[in-house]
Amino acid sequence: MRNVDEFTITHQPIASIDLMEKAARAFVKCFLKTEFNAHKRVAIFCGKGNNGGDGLAIAHLLLHNGYEHVKVYIVNFSARQSDDFAINLQRIDESRCKKVIINHPSELKNVKADLIIDAILGSGLNKPLAGDYAELVKIINKLQKRVYAVDVPTGFFSEGELSADYNGIKAYKTICFQRPKINFFFPESAVATEHHEVVDIQLEEAFIESLSTDFYLTERTDMVRLIKNRKPFSHKGTYGHALLIAGNIDTMGAALLSAKACLYAGAGLTTACIPATGLTALNTLLPEVMALPRDEYTRIENPAKYKAIAIGPGLGINSDNEKLLESLILAARPLVIDADALNILGERPDLLDILPAGSILTPHVKEFDRIFGAHESWWARVQTAIIWARKKQVVIILKNQFSFVCVPNGKVLINPTGNPAMAQGGMGDVLTGILSALLAQGYSATDSAKIGCYIHGLAGDYLASERHVVTASEVAERIPFEMHLLSATN
Repeated sequence: MRNVDEFTITHQPIASIDLMEKAARAFVKCFLKTEFNAHKRVAIFCGKGNNGGDGLAIAHLLLHNGYEHVKVYIVNFSARQSDDFAINLQRIDESRCKKVIINHPSELKNVKADLIIDAILGSGLNKPLAGDYAELVKIINKLQKRVYAVDVPTGFFSEGELSADYNGIKAYKTICFQRPKINFFFPESAVATEHHEVVDIQLEEAFIESLSTDFYLTERTDMVRLIKNRKPFSHKGTYGHALLIAGNIDTMGAALLSAKACLYAGAGLTTACIPATGLTALNTLLPEVMALPRDEYTRIENPAKYKAIAIGPGLGINSDNEKLLESLILAARPLVIDADALNILGERPDLLDILPAGSILTPHVKEFDRIFGAHESWWARVQTAIIWARKKQVVIILKNQFSFVCVPNGKVLINPTGNPAMAQGGMGDVLTGILSALLAQGYSATDSAKIGCYIHGLAGDYLASERHVVTASEVAERIPFEMHLLSATN
């Protein structure tokens, strides 16, 4: 982003102080959407670099927007200061804004504020806070006020492995410029910021898109481009046949959910390989779905007749199911592997070594560590997934609120849809059904994972706008509506 700043300044052209002003205006516009009470007292903590310069410009703008009680705290722990910070400090000195200089954390007393804006340190930090900065942040956190961070919370690493003993600012919301920080998508970021929002400061988009990176954020425009319309004169054979090997005597719900999702995501034909005890439930709930009874070890006689095969939801772990998974892997057919099938893989590393290229693995964190070994952080898990996805030419979806889709070319596609209202059982079963339907329709493994994760979360987002909790069944039923809305615009 520093390179982007420099490129923008050179090619627009625009002075760096004016770009800082743009960033401050964008921050304030976002801030005022929720903090519109101008009678609230605002304390703005500013370091002496460009992040602090942003904070000073924000103070100036809040005064112009009617805020009556704005106080700036200059964190004077370093002799160095940026040129743009110095310019904005002079503007503050010439204004009616109150200013306090802090030379040592012990000088911070009697802070009377309803809101705090953190502009102490920016995104360049690569080690935990220490000394005066650590002590100051500790005092600010103890105030227990709502904190808005400028671009990144002080003490938070923008990328790379996050420390388990985070000692930085604990923000309510981070308002970041032009792009989110990669680490905002990792669960460890929750201790640093509850929410983040990206604001456009008109940096050179074409230059940003030209930069080399392993991380990409999936967007709605990707879906509009990828999702295919249903064509005239097409029929059930056009959209493929999916086989779902799922369910057990006491876990038929998983099979029903994945079959339902496969049906609603558009597979032409769906067959559920389930225990005979589940036939009545399947026929009652989903009469459109065909059944392949699974009483003991079931050999799939002709795997090639199915365009997609998924195995795992509610399957159970036993020798028969282990043999079934092994036979499918040896048949060299790409698979969607989920739940108990992943747990079997964790016990059979020899099967992991011969996974068919083009397969999709959908582990949550515990399943991932069972297969690939214990990890200390989510960053480390993603790095492992990158290696294995490239090595075996498979797709690994590391499931989370923001899922990481690691694809065979070594790239990571971060899925931004989904929400905490979806934190209920069965959501993974629905995702497996969606992925199977997309593969059956002829989408590649990468595109199936990209589309599947996005529309799965998008359906949940739509439902969560009206309720506190969303069920997996509701998400499955919402899928065709979201696909229609996306395909209708292309």
